[in-house]
Amino acid sequence: MLSTFILTNHDLIVDRTRARTAPRSPSVPGDDSRAGGIRLFLEQLVAALRSATWHGDRTVEQDEIRQGARLHGEQMFHMGLPVAEVVRDYGSVCQAVTELAVEQNAAISTEDFQRLNLCLDHAIADAVTEFARQREQAIEDRGTEKLGVLAHELRNLLNTAMLSFEIMKSGQVAIGGSTGAVHARSLLGLRNLVDRSLADVRLDAGISSFEPIGVSELVHDLQIGASLQADAKGVALHVGAVDRTLTIEGDRQSLAAALSNLLHNAFKFTRKGGHIALSVRTTTDRVLFEIEDECGGLPPGEATRLFLPFEQHGTDRSGVGLGLAICLKAARANGGEIHVRDLPGKGCVFTLDLPRRPPPPLTLIEGGKDVERSSPPTNEASAGLSVGKTGA
Repeated sequence: MLSTFILTNHDLIVDRTRARTAPRSPSVPGDDSRAGGIRLFLEQLVAALRSATWHGDRTVEQDEIRQGARLHGEQMFHMGLPVAEVVRDYGSVCQAVTELAVEQNAAISTEDFQRLNLCLDHAIADAVTEFARQREQAIEDRGTEKLGVLAHELRNLLNTAMLSFEIMKSGQVAIGGSTGAVHARSLLGLRNLVDRSLADVRLDAGISSFEPIGVSELVHDLQIGASLQADAKGVALHVGAVDRTLTIEGDRQSLAAALSNLLHNAFKFTRKGGHIALSVRTTTDRVLFEIEDECGGLPPGEATRLFLPFEQHGTDRSGVGLGLAICLKAARANGGEIHVRDLPGKGCVFTLDLPRRPPPPLTLIEGGKDVERSSPPTNEASAGLSVGKTGA
């Protein structure tokens, strides 16, 4: 009987199943839980195969298989594995049982194989259903949390703007004084929050419009808003020169939002009277936007948590904790990456690393004929770029 065969070869079937799944997802945390789900399925399968009430209808044993499968699907979701791995786990069990039976010339009836396939069918359906339910719940929870935090921050900024406006409207204070500065900071915060939220929505929806982007023009546009933030925070901003011929290709809105968020983060954590530097440097095939702040440096291990959504660091708890997560999402959507370098006791350097767009060909005239040649790569020296105070 198949039930006896599975009991006799239980550990060997588990080992063979794990050997099949290991190459697809090596070093996955929680692998013991995954193996536990396989063992539980085999135990419940034996009980179902031995059930005297089996007539193709649902039995207590089959219900236990479905319940165990839902638990397995939940575990696989929390392990961060794709739904395809849920299906493959049960397929691997079936293959391990079948191959071992052939090797040992085990006599297994057609009825037992039919029961095995039906149990697998129930298990796969319930595990995948639970996996999808867990995923939808997680998306809903993240959306609810994001919306709640966003609404809370919008209300705070709006209340501050309204209060400062009422005070100025009463004529008690001049618009150019401290109250006017508070009002300006509130409006600036509202604009930044809306820009970040719109960028996040576009990235989640996969909306992008790739086009050639002049780096000098992009930096100039960023400098306008950044200068207002620098004045409001009482910090010095240095923007290095950028080669006017340097171009990249990407989605302008998401890249502008990423750089704005990095600058906002720098202003948020740099003390009053400090310095922030924005610079651009290039390699043969990369364009590196570097933003250096004076946040005082990072505690040990903090760099790995900086880009998690809803994480806030330092004593300033304003904002929704999404800025750096959006930066990373925008960078990767444009074929790039974000790196952070700690300057212990001083600050950090955040780098938006993007692919470089090849320069347009130059048209030269040789012997009365037009000849196209590629422009030579521009290095940091010839571009006249400033890398700011990187502390490197």
